[in-house]
Amino acid sequence: MGSGVGLVDVVDVVVVGGGHNGLVAAGYLARAGLRVRLLERLDTVGGAAVSAHAFDGVDARLSRYSYLVSLLPRQIVADLGATVHLSGRRYASYTPDPGDGGRRGLLIGPQASFGAIGAAGDEEGFAEFYRLCRAVTEPLWPTLLEPLRTRTQARRHVLAAHGPDAGTAWDALIEHPVGQAIKTSVTSDLVRGLIATDALIGTFARLDEESLHQNICLLYHVLGGGDGRWDIPVGGMGAVTDALATAARAHGAQLITGAHVLAVTPDGEVRYRRGAEEHRVQAAVVLSGVTPAVLAGLLGEPAPTVAEGCQVKVNLMLRRLPRLRDPAVTPEQAFGGTFHVNETWSQLDAGYCAAAAGRVPDPLPCEIYCHSLTDPTILSPELREAGAATLTVFGLHVPHALQSGPPDQVRSRLTEAVLASLNTVLAEPIEDVVMADAHGRSCIETKTTADLEDGLGLTTGNIFHGGLQ
Repeated sequence: MGSGVGLVDVVDVVVVGGGHNGLVAAGYLARAGLRVRLLERLDTVGGAAVSAHAFDGVDARLSRYSYLVSLLPRQIVADLGATVHLSGRRYASYTPDPGDGGRRGLLIGPQASFGAIGAAGDEEGFAEFYRLCRAVTEPLWPTLLEPLRTRTQARRHVLAAHGPDAGTAWDALIEHPVGQAIKTSVTSDLVRGLIATDALIGTFARLDEESLHQNICLLYHVLGGGDGRWDIPVGGMGAVTDALATAARAHGAQLITGAHVLAVTPDGEVRYRRGAEEHRVQAAVVLSGVTPAVLAGLLGEPAPTVAEGCQVKVNLMLRRLPRLRDPAVTPEQAFGGTFHVNETWSQLDAGYCAAAAGRVPDPLPCEIYCHSLTDPTILSPELREAGAATLTVFGLHVPHALQSGPPDQVRSRLTEAVLASLNTVLAEPIEDVVMADAHGRSCIETKTTADLEDGLGLTTGNIFHGGLQ
């Protein structure tokens, strides 16, 4: 490797950014015999798909940013020879009814409890909605490993797989605001909201928008594996990207961390700084694993307009799972899947309107994941024995514009909103079961959109690099 700006190394491919997509690209290209150099600004690869000991003195490796896996075809894992283990969750979701403070709730798992919330009539429509989704996603999923099809080609492919009825599914999910299909399928405000959340994760939209941004987000969340299943990565998200990095290196890719890319030219020259030294490398091809806005800056071009991030993420370490107000469901069942809090259809729409008017939604729509219930390997034996648990909370409808101000104050305000929302459906304050770290501080870590921008280079904190297309 050249040292000093006057020397230029020559490779076939430079990959800018060492997140999971960059690692996969580096692995495949190196496997094909190309000279590949991947440049990552941080001291470790993985991007947002990393694990960390987030709390001093607490031996738990939390998936700090991203936390579940769906859109990773097994063929990629096999092709690269990566050792990635995923574990399914026994329960899909639990949604306490905010109308009675969580004393009843809908559990979706081996059996569903629609009757418990007075929505027995929606069970068939709920199943039918996801059958509609699969009519589109089952034929589309394998095409992700093929050259990208046009919209017309994709529709033709879906109809060829499932016949004329698939045309109805295509129109409902792709051509018209998906809120229409949700409202037609089910009548309960809670059940409608349960379906709708997948259309709003990281996407600031209303469910009846003509923009169809919500449709794109829903398709993203129901596409994986053809059935929309989201699995727990055994060992945490860092185990996934560690495996991808190991595979890429085994195929001959050069992964350089601590490499701050300064500029990229259209003819393939990349300048980067590592420590006190500046380097240049010439490549036939440069692949970007950074956001469009960051890439534009490296090219010296005007930054494109990007959709703002619109979420807050809170990681918690608990001494034990909190008690529920619903006597029919155990905490292990409720937290064994996705735990939806204040995400009825009405609350989601009210939350959007509040945020659009410049206010943090109250209550804040949230969903919770407990990694350690499915995969306790992220905890030390002592924590497992003590019954400790990890919680990840994802808050919706918190656009970047609402998160301006001193960072500590923003984190504190949003943490309070998240915890207050959780407490509306629990039998005890969540704060009462939060573990303390080695310094006696509560094990609560909040990541705002500004934190994602500053720490990971995600422009305005958008988890989709600027909005799904």
